[in-house]
Amino acid sequence: MELEKTRADIISTVEFNHTGELLATGDKGGRVVIFQREQESKNQVHRRGEYNVYSTFQSHEPEFDYLKSLEIEEKINKIRWLPQQNAAYFLLSTNDKTVKLWKVSERDKRPEGYNLKDEEGRLRDPATITTLRVPVLRPMDLMVEATPRRVFANAHTYHINSISVNSDYETYMSADDLRINLWNFEITNQSFNIVDIKPANMEELTEVITAAEFHPHHCNSFVYSSSKGTIRLCDMRASALCDRHSKFFEEPEDPSNRSFFSEIISSISDVKFSHSGRYIMTRDYLTVKVWDLNMENRPIETYQVHDYLRSKLCSLYENDCIFDKFECVWNGSDSVIMTGSYNNFFRMFDRNTKRDVTLEASRENSKPRAILKPRKVCVGGKRRKDEISVDSLDFSKKILHTAWHPSENIIAVAATNNLYIFQDKVN
Repeated sequence: MELEKTRADIISTVEFNHTGELLATGDKGGRVVIFQREQESKNQVHRRGEYNVYSTFQSHEPEFDYLKSLEIEEKINKIRWLPQQNAAYFLLSTNDKTVKLWKVSERDKRPEGYNLKDEEGRLRDPATITTLRVPVLRPMDLMVEATPRRVFANAHTYHINSISVNSDYETYMSADDLRINLWNFEITNQSFNIVDIKPANMEELTEVITAAEFHPHHCNSFVYSSSKGTIRLCDMRASALCDRHSKFFEEPEDPSNRSFFSEIISSISDVKFSHSGRYIMTRDYLTVKVWDLNMENRPIETYQVHDYLRSKLCSLYENDCIFDKFECVWNGSDSVIMTGSYNNFFRMFDRNTKRDVTLEASRENSKPRAILKPRKVCVGGKRRKDEISVDSLDFSKKILHTAWHPSENIIAVAATNNLYIFQDKVN
């Protein structure tokens, strides 16, 4: 889906709902676009439905904080779906400061025959009303409406980087650089601060919170990651303020790899629980790691995403790419993990076979039924015909946001202002 390339169109988050029937994207212009999967057609049973635009709405507007003389961007940082309870859909969306709960519902009938209003909606003169009419519902063209049901504001001093819905579906949390707040869906004017790492003297600040997520099954547990490459597992049953973690995951650094960039590249940009709840996956600048909840001293698996960039860290620091925040996702069975890279490449790692593949999201291979060819990056020496040199990678094309259908092999990949949806070929 090619759009006119403006800053506002750059996709900033991608998220499937719990059934995978809907896919939501948020962009830097504050818009949310929801795609719906078409039903299988009877005459083409083998052809699974494609995703088409279902609803588009403006979720956030740019604001100005007059006290701090700061502009608050409208950019959508995260979207999280709530499980569907009735015909309507609910989702949370957040920018840097404000979380909103949206209801997305369909209307295909409209009431007609009011007593006090005419058909245009104008009030009638009561003197002219002589009979009592029973309003009726008449069919109309399907309309999808998005309405804001709750606005959770004024609880974050710093920029919100994560929101996560709890498995009790009554609460959710929002995390910024230094604090994590717990909200009840019904209460907008009050939240509980459950983590606060702000030092009394800000000059002593050594790390910030980079991502946070609730455990998929235990409503009392959550994890958060830091810019120091550490992960903390917290238990809300232990105390109201979870400043004392119950588990602390950190891999000791190899002194032989120590460099000026070590601290920057060890910062964790994303943390995700596996669907089973047994593992945590983290993404830092060069690797994806899988941690077992029962083993804190080192990850059980480490996957190199783009190790060939180790020699390029100096130029990546100069062009600010070293601060890019890549996300990572599990497939529905926790057997494959996916994360993005540069040059519109994304990587998949099969945890069982230990095989990995590099694929490219581009206009050429996004034609219907096109098959993705694995790509290879070569470092120095002779380059084969189908390989790409590390020196010719385009660092302005980056895949930061990806999503995986909860039960099928369908993935969504955001490449700047384009959304690519790939699926397993059907025989």
